[in-house]
Amino acid sequence: MAEHYSSFERKGTRWLFQRLTAVFLIGVLAFHFMLLHFVNHAAEITLAGTTARMSQFGYFATMWLFLVTATFHGVNGVYNALINQGLKGTQKQAVKWVLVVASVLLVAQGTRVALAMTNLV
Repeated sequence: MAEHYSSFERKGTRWLFQRLTAVFLIGVLAFHFMLLHFVNHAAEITLAGTTARMSQFGYFATMWLFLVTATFHGVNGVYNALINQGLKGTQKQAVKWVLVVASVLLVAQGTRVALAMTNLV
């Protein structure tokens, strides 16, 4: 029988955050689908409606946390998958920093777009 191997150290911080972000993402995705696919149908979504929703602090904060959480969850998953495939040494460090920079840029751009869709700026 094959031995179980994972780059996640069980009970470690990255292991815990991967699970916590998954739970948060499931909840926020359910909220998203309920609000934007069942309460309001996709054809009814307008820029004015998006601006109105994003101007509410609670909605804005939820969507911003969704952005940050999804970014972390995805990047952490990709990084650990690469480690599981045998990434080591200098390549591991290079990939880590490329992913960190890409994550920061993604969150910064997502924040700019989210702020542009409010009446706050």
